[in-house]
Amino acid sequence: MSVDKTLFILCVFCVFVGIVASYSLSAYIAVRYADSYHFFIRQFCVGVVGIGAMWALSRLNPDRYITIIGFGIFFSCLLTMGFMHYLPEQLVTSVGGAKRWIRFPLFSFAPVEFFKIGFVFFLAWSFARKINPGQKSFKEEISVLLPYIGVFLIVIYLIAVMQNDVGQVIVLALTLAVMAYFAGTSFRFFSLAIFFSAIIFVLVVVSSERRIMRIKIWWSSVQNFVLSFLPDSIANVLRVENVPDPYQLSHSLNAIKHGGLLGEGIGSGLVKLGYLGDVHTDFVLSGIAEEIGALGVIGITLVIYIIVYRIFKISSRSQNRVYQLFTLGIAMLIIFSFLMNAYGVTSITPIKGIAVPFLSYGGSSLLAVCIGIGMVLMISKKVDLK
Repeated sequence: MSVDKTLFILCVFCVFVGIVASYSLSAYIAVRYADSYHFFIRQFCVGVVGIGAMWALSRLNPDRYITIIGFGIFFSCLLTMGFMHYLPEQLVTSVGGAKRWIRFPLFSFAPVEFFKIGFVFFLAWSFARKINPGQKSFKEEISVLLPYIGVFLIVIYLIAVMQNDVGQVIVLALTLAVMAYFAGTSFRFFSLAIFFSAIIFVLVVVSSERRIMRIKIWWSSVQNFVLSFLPDSIANVLRVENVPDPYQLSHSLNAIKHGGLLGEGIGSGLVKLGYLGDVHTDFVLSGIAEEIGALGVIGITLVIYIIVYRIFKISSRSQNRVYQLFTLGIAMLIIFSFLMNAYGVTSITPIKGIAVPFLSYGGSSLLAVCIGIGMVLMISKKVDLK
């Protein structure tokens, strides 16, 4: 059995699309660096390293190396996220007072992006040993999963509280729930996990004025349509007034509309000309939609779908439970990240600042997903995909 070459080629294609997008969509903002190739060169270099990492990892024997790599990523990133908040300001990049990146001479490092890969491996390794498929009482399920709840509370503190990044916690919470369900927990526990995750999300949101305002801004952009279906007595209660204009969402939707079916052509988009400063990162799908149109975005979405399908295929045919759950978790990270970003830029849900796998500018997110795919490719050698 050999490496899943189809999966590798599709991922390389997505990396290439992300590199092209980083050049085309960052043209305006790159002017401040006095180098129009600033973002392109960085994304290109990380893309090459990421492709090399995928290929190198695919050559390794998973039975010998995947545990070392998985736990190495998990513990090193967990410790890094813990102590990075005590580093001096000159070594850490802050956003809204939250320290998210460690600065090095030529690059910045976001531990949370790599931690997601390690966390998925930790769950897969542990679930395979602690959770046995079969009928169990609800009390037994709670007793087995209680330690994981404790670990996840630590994750919430490190990411949602210390780094002020709720989006990443939502992605990890959904991934944990799905992995626990496929590991052998009941649908009742799965539903309860989703319910309590929603409660935690609400508590985290209401604890921050900034997050409350972000929800209000999003709601102001969709309330007229939603409230038109409700009686006036209810609509008047739910309507919000006197909130800032949702300019980001407005420009994002205008870009998608302006692109139409076929797009304006690569390099010909307008939204990147100062209307959306994050168009090459958080709003990359909007920028791509304007330049290559709805059909182009559908094509990219189809490629992502096939990538996830190939990973599911590897997962379903793996005889090793750790490999099965790990590959499932990687697929979930890709799905939830892609959907949360897509829903955000189209105003279906509030914007969470989640990077689109492979496509968004950002060395840490790109390299992390390449490492995750490399580990999946490593496992694919142990699976009969014919």
